[in-house]
Amino acid sequence: MGFIGSNTVALVTGGSRGLGLAAARGIGRRGARVIVLGRENSRVTAAAAELVDDGVEAIPVAADVADPASLAQAADAVAHVGPPDVLVLSAGVMSAKMTRTMRTSPDEWQRVMSINLDGAFYSIETFAQDLVKNRSGRVIALSACLGRFTGPGTSGGLAPYRISKAGVNALVRNFAAEMQWGQRGVLVDAVCPGHCRTDMGGPDAPRSAEEGAETIVWLADRDATDDEGNVVPTGVLWEDRQIVPW
Repeated sequence: MGFIGSNTVALVTGGSRGLGLAAARGIGRRGARVIVLGRENSRVTAAAAELVDDGVEAIPVAADVADPASLAQAADAVAHVGPPDVLVLSAGVMSAKMTRTMRTSPDEWQRVMSINLDGAFYSIETFAQDLVKNRSGRVIALSACLGRFTGPGTSGGLAPYRISKAGVNALVRNFAAEMQWGQRGVLVDAVCPGHCRTDMGGPDAPRSAEEGAETIVWLADRDATDDEGNVVPTGVLWEDRQIVPW
């Protein structure tokens, strides 16, 4: 039947463009009201208007995911919509070119970590309280294959980005364990969306943002149990609806 219904509220950080906007659109098309959160008010307002034109009930809110106080203000601003049932952590930035470990400045390290990893934690801390209390929710974090400890994640370079995404994977794993691997009604997962045509991925990437967001939308709408009543796999890293090694 699916998790998303007409009363479902989803909140997507980094929702004003790229994969976040594509995820917001896909989740909204399944019937959820979508709170689109981004740093720039003009961008989130335009993104929400675009979604509304596409038949999605969308509410814009501006906040900086790297600033807990800003997120708290955003939570107050959208409290009338209702607490999120689905939380998509899409806000992220790429490292500057040639940021090998020993070539990364403290400022560059902090810039990437504050958004990619700190922002994911702050967003969970701000917006996941009610879904945990209600024992019903979906938390989906955008990771990256570059953050894996196997395969593409082993070639070095882009140090802050890779390490921030490895940290996101650890955050997901830890939170999923605290949710008793879905036994408490909350599914927590990470997604490798692949190389997509976004501001970050560039115009020559092989996948569209919609293709990259498809697994995010699927996870958001996934039932917590299978046909035999067993809790579905959670606390893992997904790519194209398949579990991949960390």
